[in-house]
Amino acid sequence: MTSTDTTGQDEPRYVRLSIELIAEITDEGALKAAALQQVTEDEYLDDEERAQSVEAIEVDPSGSLAHFIDPVALLGDVPGVELASATWESAQTEFDAEGEGWDEYAVEESAE
Repeated sequence: MTSTDTTGQDEPRYVRLSIELIAEITDEGALKAAALQQVTEDEYLDDEERAQSVEAIEVDPSGSLAHFIDPVALLGDVPGVELASATWESAQTEFDAEGEGWDEYAVEESAE
């Protein structure tokens, strides 16, 4: 077996994925209501976690958005991969679509 051959390897191999998204909140009320509903219906949250989640949603729309991030959904159907750990954060940011460096992240809308 060569050093680049990983078939039959007994040791797990870990890969860190870094993803950066810039989301425009177009309806803060709708986002907040949906996040509050999700927190209310989440059977895995205990009372303290639920209270902290509601507080984060009330303080900042980025707190609302964080409740919709699901790393398991990103990797759940990828064969041969098991999610080992996930952390994420959301925070308000400055964004200028015309600014230098942002053009590589632009999402083009198709006119239909």
